[in-house]
Amino acid sequence: MNLLAAYPDRVLAHDVDGYTTAFEGDVQCLDAGPAGTYCGTDDGVYRTTQTAQWHTEDAWTQVAALGDVTAIAVADDGVWAGTAPSAVYYAPDGEEFQERPGLDDLPSSDQWAFPPRPSTHHVRWLEPTSEHLYVAIEAGALLRSPDGGETWLDRVPSGPRDTHGMTTHPDHPHLAYSAAGDGFYVTEVGGDTWRAEEAGLDRTYCWSVACDPADPERLLVSAAHGPRSAHDAGSANSAVFRRDGGDWEHCDDLPGPEGLLAPVLASTGEADEAIAATNHGFYRTDDWGASWEPLDGDFPATLESARPRGLVVR
Repeated sequence: MNLLAAYPDRVLAHDVDGYTTAFEGDVQCLDAGPAGTYCGTDDGVYRTTQTAQWHTEDAWTQVAALGDVTAIAVADDGVWAGTAPSAVYYAPDGEEFQERPGLDDLPSSDQWAFPPRPSTHHVRWLEPTSEHLYVAIEAGALLRSPDGGETWLDRVPSGPRDTHGMTTHPDHPHLAYSAAGDGFYVTEVGGDTWRAEEAGLDRTYCWSVACDPADPERLLVSAAHGPRSAHDAGSANSAVFRRDGGDWEHCDDLPGPEGLLAPVLASTGEADEAIAATNHGFYRTDDWGASWEPLDGDFPATLESARPRGLVVR
């Protein structure tokens, strides 16, 4: 199993030989799929089609100079990119990106604002499904397009306003989960309405969510008490929770909560198995969060104060 995780100054790889730096730059996001592994940075989109030896000089190439790329999603039918300020681009071939217009014409756009920089906002997450493209604006709205970005649906009153991460299940196209700064949300109707499901969580500033491919009701989520405990190394206090059809339960065997920045979670594609990328290394579970083990290797000490920004399994 080969893993790649995005951190603020690099993409970190892990394989049987341990940890290596795969890419260096101002990294914002990461995703992988049929077209390759894509990295969003402050100067555009980079891609590699290799599944190992990512650190070689010619492994990564810039495929699009879109400015500050803050979200990336690699789907079977192309690649989506989101930027700051908020805009969405699509490349059906994975290389030629074209903007999908009309996003900032939505009525709620006047209220979008990223709290540390209230005069601006950006796309935090992109989640393409067979029914919709979800677009999370940080902060202010979770938007949808039913036709690949030709038209847009504005936020709904019951939906999250500050989605940080999402997950869906390919066998249930109308089901989606949102890990948001304002809580954990579920829709079973393609985003027309949402409800909060937080029983068992002792903190509700949610960051990353993963779904067991064998059972859409089995979930993992990372959460903190607020932005500082999720992102600030000096006050880090985050945790991972699991759910198996009932209330949320705290996951043991991981670092923290004190000193743990918000982890990023990903399913490996196998039942029961997931990975957590943290500021203390990568961890694996094969019983859906009931227990975790650290992966072998020397995790870079310089990343112990860095929150991960993306995680893919290749």
